[in-house]
Amino acid sequence: MATRIPFIKTYSTTQELVQLLKTRGMEITDEEKVLHYLFHISYYRLSAYMYPLLSIPKEQHLFKQGVTLGRVMMLYRFDKKLRLLLFNEIEKIEVAVRCAIVNFGTEMTGNPFWMTDANNFSNPSKFNRSIRLIEDELNHTKEDFINHFKETYTNLYPPSWMLTEILPFGVITNIYSNIKNKKIKKSIAQSFGLQVAPFDRMSRPWITLPTDPLKVYFDLCIIKYFLDIISPNSDMLDKMNRLFATFPEVDKAALGFPSGWENEPLWQ
Repeated sequence: MATRIPFIKTYSTTQELVQLLKTRGMEITDEEKVLHYLFHISYYRLSAYMYPLLSIPKEQHLFKQGVTLGRVMMLYRFDKKLRLLLFNEIEKIEVAVRCAIVNFGTEMTGNPFWMTDANNFSNPSKFNRSIRLIEDELNHTKEDFINHFKETYTNLYPPSWMLTEILPFGVITNIYSNIKNKKIKKSIAQSFGLQVAPFDRMSRPWITLPTDPLKVYFDLCIIKYFLDIISPNSDMLDKMNRLFATFPEVDKAALGFPSGWENEPLWQ
């Protein structure tokens, strides 16, 4: 492990940061506009979008010739719109996964309260952690339907279809991974064309071109895979194309898009 050192960097005012950008080679013609962006967005947040615009070696922190804050803001706005696009599509997938876990789990156990029954799970300590998280959510939620359940029924926990509406998605996936009955897990996974171990073997079109799993393109492919099942008429590809048309300067290769990606069966 690398040796740790004290943090000794000091705070810089926006005026000082403008001068720093100038010394690093950024072309600044409207200093007031730069000050406005740095004050309302922050240099630290924007620095992530400055990084791709640095010359090699990037450790020197010198900008490529002709770089302006306008180019930085272009990348910032593109990233913001891309995130909104992704979050909108991911929400559809999350809802579908929650429904599948509730539907198959409840039907195959025959128990509306199966999520809080230790007999349905393999790892007791993992189950106990899930119960603590469930209780924490129940104690803090302001949802009317949960308060109505508490006031009306004697059961310690609500049924699974209520719990899934208030639990964070991470808790839901932990519950899934701990299900003892392999047939339940298999049924849930197969409803999305997957094996129990996600993406171990897939029954639907998937990536055929070499792809970096750490790049955003890989995430887009995962989203598209699920949408083809839960929302076959999704306009995700149209939204992507419109976004890239709005920001033609964005380098798709830097996002992990391989040459010829449009011809992948997944995107047809």
